[in-house]
Amino acid sequence: MEKTALDCSETWSRGAQSETQLTAATGSNGAEDSAADRPAWDSKIQYVLAQVGFSVGLGNVWRFPYLCHQNGGGAFMLLYIFLLLIVGVPLFFMELAAGQSIRQGSIGVWKHISPKLEGIGYSSCVVCFYVALYYNVIIAWSLFYLGNSFQYPLPWHHCPTDLTINGTGTLKECSSSSPTSYFWFRKALNITNSIEESGEFNPIMTGCLLAAWAIVSLAMIKGIKSSARVMYFSSVFPYVVLFIFLIRGLLLDGAMDGITYMFYPRLEIWGNVQVWRQAATQVFFALGLGYGSVIAYSSYNPVQNNCHRDALMVSCINFMTSVLASLVVFVVLGFRAKTTALHCVAENIGLLNLKMANESHQPWLPHFNMTDPSSVSIPAYREWYSQYRSFLGPTITDCNLEEEMNKGVEGTGLAFIAFTEVMALFPGSPFWSSLFFLMLLNLGLSTMFGTMQGILTPLMDNFSLLGRHRTLLTVSSCALGFLIGLLFTQRSGNYFVTMFDDYSATLPLVIVVIFETISVAWVYGTDRFLDDIEIMLKWRPPVVYKYLWKYVCLLAMVGLLAASLLRMIFKRPTYTAWNQQTASETTLEYPSWALAMIISLIVFASLPVPIGYIRSVLKSRSMRATPSPEGAGREISVVRRPVAT
Repeated sequence: MEKTALDCSETWSRGAQSETQLTAATGSNGAEDSAADRPAWDSKIQYVLAQVGFSVGLGNVWRFPYLCHQNGGGAFMLLYIFLLLIVGVPLFFMELAAGQSIRQGSIGVWKHISPKLEGIGYSSCVVCFYVALYYNVIIAWSLFYLGNSFQYPLPWHHCPTDLTINGTGTLKECSSSSPTSYFWFRKALNITNSIEESGEFNPIMTGCLLAAWAIVSLAMIKGIKSSARVMYFSSVFPYVVLFIFLIRGLLLDGAMDGITYMFYPRLEIWGNVQVWRQAATQVFFALGLGYGSVIAYSSYNPVQNNCHRDALMVSCINFMTSVLASLVVFVVLGFRAKTTALHCVAENIGLLNLKMANESHQPWLPHFNMTDPSSVSIPAYREWYSQYRSFLGPTITDCNLEEEMNKGVEGTGLAFIAFTEVMALFPGSPFWSSLFFLMLLNLGLSTMFGTMQGILTPLMDNFSLLGRHRTLLTVSSCALGFLIGLLFTQRSGNYFVTMFDDYSATLPLVIVVIFETISVAWVYGTDRFLDDIEIMLKWRPPVVYKYLWKYVCLLAMVGLLAASLLRMIFKRPTYTAWNQQTASETTLEYPSWALAMIISLIVFASLPVPIGYIRSVLKSRSMRATPSPEGAGREISVVRRPVAT
């Protein structure tokens, strides 16, 4: 019998479940939910902006450039593209097709394939909640800096005066580090020296966190209808800002040094297992795999939507955004590094002039013009310094452009220290600062909308009571997120943000995607899955996807899980702390209670998978043991359809 598009939901259920037959529009309680009643995107552009907004986040701006820079430049980018094509795109396509075909959130999708897989969706929800907790703290930080950008000069442009010494000097913590570092660690965070010193709550950050959760709640309160309208701005605006910063940055002295430094290929990194692990992890997180948000968004699509084209398009946009952000980051860092290095050269030439006045024997006398430091290039100074350094003593130092490029290029160090330092040097610095932090705010919000959708959609699909009270569920979830998020607004809160970012999502999400791949490729079957996609798209995707899902993606995810576990086992987890006395960052090991917390976060997020399996098995046995109401000992009649071959 020829298949039609209307058979799509039935195809999903053929023989895939041993206890019951479901349709794509059937909820967990058996109540029929008409597909016509399900919310839908107003247009394709809304959907694409939502998927792009979720997948393109802060990691594209401050993590990808750092990884590219640290791991071989152009060589890392080639490795990233390779893994994106053979692992990222197939898994992204798989999640899009699953959500669009079954038209359920993450819980409903995997439960639909087999009740034993129900726990996958719950694990996704838990991880989404973890991420929402700390991601909204970063949004709160962006709000704080945005609010402080409307003043001239910017508050992090100069060190504050130390009133304890008659107002004639600057605070030691600031003068020993930098104005931007001082403002971040002392004014914004008022951070403690370690995670073991909790400190009191930071009232300003608590207020910013409340505002962040209020924004998310208002944007999500009407579902995709309200969040989609916000997406038009929050997804597009960051690109406008990135292009503006790129154009401005290319005009800066040192911009090309930054770009050259970033893209210089070092092919030897391909032999480093840890580089492969980092590249695979970045592909994994860049596309938002395993969160359930991709599935949730695609479930609001019409069944005939070309999800294969969407997978290719969103993946391409995501990668190009990472490249664009990297260009912006490194033209700015190139300017910062060259400005610092030239300042270093000028200071050392000043010291050399003093040295000349006090010494008669001067074998080190340079060939460049010491009366005009601005005419001395960095390579000329470094060549002279390497030749005569043994005659110069400890006061004359090297001025290394590469070392300056290495400082503060990842995460909060990039956004709240390196970039703020550069923007303070721009003419009209409040404008550039406001623009930058408004961009960070929008990047964070668009990702938060997708993350919250990964929590709310599966819960409403699976529990009809929650589905009937969307507003209450949304507000309650945001209120709970704020209350738990107070953990991050105490003075040691930044250390907990680092902990959650490094450990709460990585392993659980990899486990989730491994089971997702097993459920589609081995439980349901790749041939049947491709049959279902053919019904939706009216054409069959290339057979290469069958082998990518069954073998390549699965082995890659298992390898990533093994590499991550081994790294945690053999390298004790550490974090970077700020020492107020030395005014510098230091690496510390997590205390025992923090390690227990890390393990608990990972276990709690992963536990729904085995619990769901065990619960389904016990329920199945109970059903077999229970006599039918039509007669004792009569077997339950289960409709089974033959597997298509």
